Amino acid sequence: MQDFVYQNAPMRVVFGSGTLRRLPDELSHLGATCALVLATPRQKDLIADIRQMIGEHFAGVFTGAVMHTPVEVTERAMEAVRDMQADCLVAIGGGSTTGLGKAIALRTDLPQIVLPTSYAGSEMTPVVGQTSGGVKTTQSSPKILPETVIYDVDLTMTMPAKLSATSGINAIAHAVEALYARDRNPLISLMAQESIRMLALALPKICAQPGDRAARTDALHGAWLSGICLGAVGMALHHKLCHTLGGAFNLPHAETHTVILPHALAYNAPATPDAMARIATALDLQDPALGLQDLARKLAVPTSLREIGMPESGIDHAADLAVKNPYWNPRPVEREAIRELIARAWRGDTPKT
Repeated sequence: MQDFVYQNAPMRVVFGSGTLRRLPDELSHLGATCALVLATPRQKDLIADIRQMIGEHFAGVFTGAVMHTPVEVTERAMEAVRDMQADCLVAIGGGSTTGLGKAIALRTDLPQIVLPTSYAGSEMTPVVGQTSGGVKTTQSSPKILPETVIYDVDLTMTMPAKLSATSGINAIAHAVEALYARDRNPLISLMAQESIRMLALALPKICAQPGDRAARTDALHGAWLSGICLGAVGMALHHKLCHTLGGAFNLPHAETHTVILPHALAYNAPATPDAMARIATALDLQDPALGLQDLARKLAVPTSLREIGMPESGIDHAADLAVKNPYWNPRPVEREAIRELIARAWRGDTPKT
C-alpha cells in the first residue's frame, strides 16, 4: 500500500476550441481592468486581436520574453508593469512567456491568465525557473501559480510540426517523472499514464498531418494532464539535467528535454520498476527508454545534445553542475554515471540501462 498526500491546486481551466473569446469574461472574473499582455513579436496579429477584444482593459504589451527566463529580462518587464500600472498579466505563447509571467507574479503577486500555444505544461505549476550568470534555479510559491489557463486548440494549429514534436516530448517528460516522484499519488499516476498515451499517439499524427484537429486536441489534452502532474509532485534527475544544460549552454528547452528523456529514464529504470511498467503500458512497448528515443527519431527531431548546440568540452562542467544540489531521485545521483549519461546524450547513443 502506498501512503500519499494529495492537494488540489486552486486554479481555473477553460478548455476547447475558440475559447480565446472567453478572455474578457475571465478578466472580469478576476476583477482585472488593466492587463499587460506578454507575448513575442511574431504574435503581432494575435496581440492586435486581443487588444480589440478587451478594449479599454488593454494596458500594453511586452514582447521581450526569451527562453530560460533571464533575470535581466524580468527586470525590464517589471518596468513595464510599473509604467502601465497593470493589475493583471496575460501571457500568450509557450514556456518563455509563461515563465516571464510567473517571474513577474513572484515579485508582484499579480493575477495571471495564460493562453498556451505549445505543450510546455508550465502554466499548470507553481514553479518558475530563472537564469542568472549561466545558472538556472527553480523556485516554488503559491504566487507563481496562474489563476486561469485558457486552452484554445485553435492557438496550436499553426505550431510547426517539429516544434509540436519536441514540445510534446517535453510534456511526456513531465508525466514520466511524475510516475516515480517521491510524493507521487494514485490520481497523479493515472493522469501521467494517460498523458503519455495520448501524446505518444497524437504526435506522429500531427507530424504527418499538421492540420489534424483531433490530434491537436488530444495533444493539448495530454499536455494539460502532464502539466497537472508537473505542478502536483516533485521533479527528479531528468528536470535537473535539463535545467542545468539549458542554463549553462543556453540550449533550446524542448529539444533538450527530447534528447535527455530516454537517457534519464534508462538511468532510473532499475530503481523504478512500477513506473517503467506504467510507461511501457502507455507506449505499448517493452522498453520505454528505447521507445521514447525511437519516437523522437520517428518524429525527425534531435536525439543528441551535439545537434542542438552543446559543445563536447562542456560535458564535464555539466556533470559537475548536475550533481551539485541535486533534486531527489529514485536512484542515487553519482558523478561518473551522470557524466556517462551526458556523454551518451551528447553523441546520441542508445540509452543505456
